[in-house]
Amino acid sequence: MYHYNDFDRDFLANRNAQFRAQVNRRIDGSLTEDEFKPLRLMNGLYLQLHAYMLRVAIPYGTLSSAQMRQLAMIGDRWDRGYGHFTTRQNIQYNWPKLKDVPDMLDALAEVGMHAIQTSGNTIRNVTADHFAGAAADEIADPRPVAELIRQWSTDHPEFQFLPRKFKIAVTGSPNDRAVTKAHDIGLRMVRNDAGEGGYEVIVGGGLGRTPMIGKVIRDFLPREDLLPYLEAIVSVYNLLGRRDNKYKARIKITVHENGIDTIRDKVEAKFAELKPLFSGVDQQMLREIEGHFAAPEFRTASTEAFDDAYAADPVFRAWCDTNLSDHRADGYAIVSVSLKKHGATPGDATGDQMRTLADLAEAFGHDELRISHEQNVILPHVHKSDLPALHRALKAAELATANIGLISDIIACPGMDYCALATARSIPVAQEIAERFEELKLEHEIGPLKIKISGCINACGHHHVGHIGILGLDRAGVENYQITLGGNHTEDAVIGERAGPGFAYDEVTDAIERIIRAYLDVRESPEEEFLDTFRRVGTEPFKAALYPKETVDA
Repeated sequence: MYHYNDFDRDFLANRNAQFRAQVNRRIDGSLTEDEFKPLRLMNGLYLQLHAYMLRVAIPYGTLSSAQMRQLAMIGDRWDRGYGHFTTRQNIQYNWPKLKDVPDMLDALAEVGMHAIQTSGNTIRNVTADHFAGAAADEIADPRPVAELIRQWSTDHPEFQFLPRKFKIAVTGSPNDRAVTKAHDIGLRMVRNDAGEGGYEVIVGGGLGRTPMIGKVIRDFLPREDLLPYLEAIVSVYNLLGRRDNKYKARIKITVHENGIDTIRDKVEAKFAELKPLFSGVDQQMLREIEGHFAAPEFRTASTEAFDDAYAADPVFRAWCDTNLSDHRADGYAIVSVSLKKHGATPGDATGDQMRTLADLAEAFGHDELRISHEQNVILPHVHKSDLPALHRALKAAELATANIGLISDIIACPGMDYCALATARSIPVAQEIAERFEELKLEHEIGPLKIKISGCINACGHHHVGHIGILGLDRAGVENYQITLGGNHTEDAVIGERAGPGFAYDEVTDAIERIIRAYLDVRESPEEEFLDTFRRVGTEPFKAALYPKETVDA
């Protein structure tokens, strides 16, 4: 993983000292809250329903054990003993005192972390495939590219006051686990017919009030052209993007209003202007960055202990079947650690759990951890011979729930429990759904299913691209939940279809159960997954289950 150099450390120290002075001026009254707001947002500090919230960047989702331990310490010392991992591979602390935030930022800097550009109308934390560097299907590790983009975009003088926030995601695999088509810019690492590496460039994706799937602006962009091409896209958006209406200010609206062909022409013209200005230093930087991401020294060992445990222990076998993914190295597996124990808050991890994960990464995982956009923690490199011991340790820490990709592995935003923008609760809905299907013991029979919940139209819970999406809204002061069906976040991304009228808070879980029982009735076999069934039969069987005729007639 990337390690800060002297420039990085000096830059961050100066930035944190500047913000410490700004915080002191706010506390002594020299700055009003309105004057302080743009300054705090530049440093990831929000004012939420009950307290300030600090959002910390975890670039491309990668952490070391030392960094994870520091996150645990920060939560214990200056928050309430936990942190919340988000759908943007960040961590949020929901209860810091303003006077403590500068100390929190200094503690982050000690381990090469920061909160810069995790808010505001700028280029946000760059996200990536959480299996990067480990996945069996990977063309190339996207993290060096994501780090190059992070360095290019941090404090970029032209892009600190964009029309609206701007999000970039990168994947190195044909199977898209980074939701690239729902980002302002999505980059998919590809090879052309000559076998050369480059990028498919996607622009204009985004969820929220007006959900849109991104459009391909370049089928193949050579590696060496990446930064000038990105600069061209953001420059064109900076000029064309609307500033008269924040709800129409994202690049997806710019693309929609001008058309992808017009945007492409303008970007290509700007790219031709910018490319000669890039002297090749960016490629030299990329080569240096790539040196930080060398694969660990994978070991060769017998997998007999794993095979024996898998055959003998049904609990271990169930965990393996759901929580392990194929690794590119023989004898290894990618381990997804669920933060979704039934009834838990999706994405929350206590200080003790974070320290346990750090210890396990050191002992079994080559000192690497990843945070997924699905609010779970990944140990990307674990030898199969270590899996039985790892599973025992996870069980002791209540982190061995075997539900990755199943109905209780729910993405959920903080909703009205924390967020000042939310119009409905998300966390209790997720908890109740998970507990219901655990009680019914249907989870494994149902199979892979993505439920995503947002507590407002901003869609931080990605509900638009959930197989089942749930959107909480305010209807005349009462929570009302809309359900969408058939969404997908992968390389075949699609926005889900609204099923019909919304449901009251106490009706949501029953509604989800009716959808699931309809699916179990109409699927052709246990092997046919929910999304495949939906694509085959359409919405009608599910609408019939959601809105029985006698209910409508009543």
